[in-house]
Amino acid sequence: MKNNSEVRVRFAPSPTGHLHIGGVRAAMFNWLFARNAGGKFLLRIEDTDLERSKQEYTDSILEALAWCGLDYDEPPVIQSERIESHKQVVRQLLEEGKAYCCYCTPEEIAERQKVRNGHSDLFSMYDGACWECNQSETGDEKQFVVRFKVPREKEKIIFEDLIRGTITFDVDQFDDFIIARSDGTPMYNLVVVLDDAHMSVSHVIRGEDHISNTPKQIMLYQACGLSVPQFAHLPLILGPSGDRLSKRDAATSVLDYRKNGFLPEALFNYLVRLGWSHGDQEIFSRQEMISHFSLNQVGKKGAIFDPVKLAWLNGVYIRETKDSELLERTVSDVEPALYKKLTGWTEEQILTLIGLYKDRVKTLDEMIGQLVLLHNGPQKFDIDAVQKWVKPETSQHLKKLIDLFGDIDQFSEKNLSEQIKVLCKLLGIKLVALAQPIRIALTGTSASPGIFALLSIVGKQTSLDRLNGLLEYLSTE
Repeated sequence: MKNNSEVRVRFAPSPTGHLHIGGVRAAMFNWLFARNAGGKFLLRIEDTDLERSKQEYTDSILEALAWCGLDYDEPPVIQSERIESHKQVVRQLLEEGKAYCCYCTPEEIAERQKVRNGHSDLFSMYDGACWECNQSETGDEKQFVVRFKVPREKEKIIFEDLIRGTITFDVDQFDDFIIARSDGTPMYNLVVVLDDAHMSVSHVIRGEDHISNTPKQIMLYQACGLSVPQFAHLPLILGPSGDRLSKRDAATSVLDYRKNGFLPEALFNYLVRLGWSHGDQEIFSRQEMISHFSLNQVGKKGAIFDPVKLAWLNGVYIRETKDSELLERTVSDVEPALYKKLTGWTEEQILTLIGLYKDRVKTLDEMIGQLVLLHNGPQKFDIDAVQKWVKPETSQHLKKLIDLFGDIDQFSEKNLSEQIKVLCKLLGIKLVALAQPIRIALTGTSASPGIFALLSIVGKQTSLDRLNGLLEYLSTE
């Protein structure tokens, strides 16, 4: 027996596609609620849509949850494995007179409505024509669906939403809805009720698009003699336009964010803050989120997904992460061939460069681009940077620098710093007048980490080659 006072929540994705931003945010809220209460976070794979459900999507969902650190406390429940139990309840409801067989086609229902109202509608409410029918009277050969007999003696369905407060539905607005298709497979609203009861779910925390399902499910809980869980409906995530989040606004799959160089901690922090707040605090450790999380602090309005802010937050997390861990994640999550792309550089050199570049990038993918650019050298020079920093005398200064480099044996950051500063003094120029052309030679732009560190890492010969490359470019301009 489960402890009746234990908090038990579930995340129930359908493996008909990859896990998306809205889905993983719902999982995060459930996970935090359970961890805050010392309860259980459960997983159910709702795979009863046999035509669209695929194992590759189940694998992708599990991988995305693991990447986000959303660990579940019991083995996942596979919905399709419980189909016979679902069917048994349908039979039970039929036997108890709480459901009945309906032989009407949608066209017949629409035609009857046309007679009554003067117009037809294939999505019209069912008129209850089969209430008194039974299969033996109508003929075994005719297909039928099973409809739930809505208890008309109740005028309203009322429930307390832990986010939205009291929500009321008039019973009259519901027809006798279908709980089993003509092929015998039970429908979503019944199945989710039975599975939540089977898993002893105490709180159902899900998106507000499920609010309309809740009164139907409450009626089914009661008809089956099951305890009704508490409900909490989360605000939707909206795109920058204020409309529902679309594929244009956010990546289709959570794992796309991994591939694009986002850290799971940053994505977690950002998504939890979409709809939940704790004062004005923006950045939370995982433990802080667990400690502070409460449904009382979840808003009712939809939250705008801002990819710019997500990238900014990811940059904050990158700066706070150890260089070795960034390298490990870059290779495992973003670019497995990183060492091949940076052939000739040692791991120590790469770690040093990560330390230099991590203050300047917002994603690991962006960092890879910067490292590869430095490794391969510029394919072209930034015209604006050249026009700003290259003066008539710059070519002569670069030639002096090349001569100096030829005489330097110890190509270390410290020695280069000392020697270049001495050269600038001899030339009567500020360091920036030589440093910026060096940056342009090394990277093609005037924005980079410190030049002394970069020169020492790429080495003497590569530095000379790139300085000569810039000189050749300037001679043709």
